[in-house]
Amino acid sequence: MFSAAFIWEPGSYDAEFNELNAIIDAVAKASPGFIGVEEWASDDGKRRNATYYWETMDGLKALGTHPSHIEAKQKYAQWYNGYHVVISEVIKSYGDSAFQHLTPNQRHASPLT
Repeated sequence: MFSAAFIWEPGSYDAEFNELNAIIDAVAKASPGFIGVEEWASDDGKRRNATYYWETMDGLKALGTHPSHIEAKQKYAQWYNGYHVVISEVIKSYGDSAFQHLTPNQRHASPLT
């Protein structure tokens, strides 16, 4: 499983941003092996995070090479005060199962397996 965390500080959004953002979201959700997305915001709203999950790297690459995503990356400075991306391979995921999460609960699996 792979994830891409897009962390950003919002700037000024316009109609073009909203259109591209909707397209990119739809492309991500339609890409091969898409599992889901979770979004967070800091308490003051100055920093946001959207983490997307895929079964394989192929889905993540499909999003990254889509023309609308490439266009948005070229224009990011119009809409964001800054951003950071973290691409990760999920090695293990676990919790107390008190709530559902996009990643499986592997609490009783051997460490790092």
